[in-house]
Amino acid sequence: MTTALATVAPGSFLTLHYRLAGPAGDVVNTFHAAPATLTLGTGALAPAIEARLIGLPEGTRTTLALAAGEAFGERSPSMMQWMARKELDDLGGGHDSYAVGEAIKFATPDGQGEFAGVIKEFRSDDKGDAVLIDFNHPLAGLPVTFEVHIIGVI
Repeated sequence: MTTALATVAPGSFLTLHYRLAGPAGDVVNTFHAAPATLTLGTGALAPAIEARLIGLPEGTRTTLALAAGEAFGERSPSMMQWMARKELDDLGGGHDSYAVGEAIKFATPDGQGEFAGVIKEFRSDDKGDAVLIDFNHPLAGLPVTFEVHIIGVI
């Protein structure tokens, strides 16, 4: 008697190792640590990545290549926001200096979560000091590689 392997379906609880990489290299890699556990559909993975996992059997090890913008959308100029430096300092909790490329965490309006933005530029003019923050996902508009080993499916 052969037992059919469980396959990934919407809402599946997964135990897996994965590596998410963009053109500059790894963003997340669990292959050298404990495996991740997650439930599909809860936002732990981008919807385009989740869609590619549907139907894969337990034990699968594969690499998925997603075209530029497919995994995390295109870069949006509207996600680039200028903010008064004083406002950033008030949020910083004693953080004395900031640098271009630094990721800053912000509380969601309801205070229940957080999101990140990356400092892109500083400006000082007659309107005061300001900081340009990029709220796009770091991999937005870029091709993405997602390597996965599906250890368990429930």
